[in-house]
Amino acid sequence: MRIAVTGGSGKLGRTVVRELRNAEHDVVNLDVAGERGRNFVRIDLTDYGQTLDALLGVDGQSGGFDAVVHLAAIPAPGLTSNVATFSNNMQATYNVFAAAIRAGIRNVVYASSETVLGLPFDVPPPYIPVDEEYPARPESTYSLVKHLEEQMAIELVRWHPDLKIVALRFSNVMDEEDYAQFPSWDADANERKWNLWSYIDARDGAQAVLRALEQEDVGFDRFIIAAADTVSARPNAELLAAAFPDVPVTRDVGTHETLLSIDKARRILDYSPKHSWRD
Repeated sequence: MRIAVTGGSGKLGRTVVRELRNAEHDVVNLDVAGERGRNFVRIDLTDYGQTLDALLGVDGQSGGFDAVVHLAAIPAPGLTSNVATFSNNMQATYNVFAAAIRAGIRNVVYASSETVLGLPFDVPPPYIPVDEEYPARPESTYSLVKHLEEQMAIELVRWHPDLKIVALRFSNVMDEEDYAQFPSWDADANERKWNLWSYIDARDGAQAVLRALEQEDVGFDRFIIAAADTVSARPNAELLAAAFPDVPVTRDVGTHETLLSIDKARRILDYSPKHSWRD
């Protein structure tokens, strides 16, 4: 496929671009920063004209795309003011979705977030492992935007029955060099309870993107994307007793199994995380 990746210069984006190219796809990075060349277009995604222009083609360097992977965003709560986060992320995502549709692109995969599950879980989750089955519980402006993006995608695929939009609810993205800090979180079970001690290796995040692009069903769907294990050397039973003693655990979970359920992604996308900090 010929694929436009927005935010291809970011932490997850760099790995997604590399892995899609390794899978022999033709990838163009659309971002505010990047290495000058035929596979990069500098763009402000909050400007609809620039976004549409890039997807239709800029001096022969882009255009003719089969799919869009939308990763560009202010990537977490608290990095900018709430209004800046809302304005940037909501406008950019609308522009990408609308421009893709206008350009005839019907395969869209984008970064939603684990935060729509209720992070930082100051109010405990309804059950553990958490999954995609309970209503979104945004607890920050960043998370509110992610929820609204999912709602927007639901309506867009209703308007366009041949359109596919897949939301990947990524956990906390980690590169291999980040793993050295993991043992420092073990002393206090509450240190990482905010996302149920979960993470995603960027390489497995890229695998999920590829699987979602290859998925043929049209319409909207959402998937939690996390590593197969937790960030902690402490067993899940110990972590849960310390941080969430009253939350129902709905099934047996492995000693270090992720508590952000990836069962749906495994079943529908054939997602299979390969990377763990324990290796």
